[in-house]
Amino acid sequence: MNGAEGQAAGKTVLVTGGGTGIGAAVAARLAQDGMRVAVAGRREAPLKEVAGRIGGLAVPGDMADSDDAAETVRRVVDHYGRLDAVVANAGGHGFSPVGETDDQSWAGSINANLTTAFKTVRAALPELTRNRGSVVIVSSLAGLFAGPGVAGYTVGKHALIGLTKTLARDYGPANVRVNALCPGWVRTPMADAEMDEFAQAAGIASRDEAYGKVTEHVPLRRPAQPEEMASIVRFLVSDESSYITGATIVADGGAHIVDLPTVPFEVLN
Repeated sequence: MNGAEGQAAGKTVLVTGGGTGIGAAVAARLAQDGMRVAVAGRREAPLKEVAGRIGGLAVPGDMADSDDAAETVRRVVDHYGRLDAVVANAGGHGFSPVGETDDQSWAGSINANLTTAFKTVRAALPELTRNRGSVVIVSSLAGLFAGPGVAGYTVGKHALIGLTKTLARDYGPANVRVNALCPGWVRTPMADAEMDEFAQAAGIASRDEAYGKVTEHVPLRRPAQPEEMASIVRFLVSDESSYITGATIVADGGAHIVDLPTVPFEVLN
């Protein structure tokens, strides 16, 4: 085991939204590096598949529910004896403009994208403060910028960055570190579904072509793989990042640096 692995091995980590996509990739990477991993979420079958594959613990539940969040933390501590880190990755949709978003859709989006993280971390704070723990909150590039017609998603993801900052400020003196990760396009089942819908609406022949279209002005010219996000999370929960807290890490292939009004000028270069 090398030094970097030694700084990660032995930690117990709870990953919400751990059944698919980024969450499943995070769980696999952390387990590979010697961490003990529990995956939580609302769908039991994918959680059990991931947990079985990595030798972890599956804890089905709705992390937007206070009782479920507390029970999840209790089960993790009962099973592993401690909890050192939380990766708050659970999220959801919210794809309509404000004028077309009814109360139920709004509440559902805020619950899925913000309340899950708030209630999970709140339930875990006693363990995290006891163990000088860390939190990674998975937001999105939508936490920094607004896309068209995604009011609930955009507001929820922006709020996650505020949650990151207030947690880092209040619990830093207890040696709890809290950071946010903002991915751009990542090839996950949720993004695949969006690409399929986009391809059909735009008359694009395939999902791969749709990904190409939405990343054509991204400097790296491609979407990320979930494993690329997992490597960043692994760094943030390990002791290698011991002096980083309150940070917003953007992993979007460079999308956020593009000055959109200059895109038409690319033909001159």
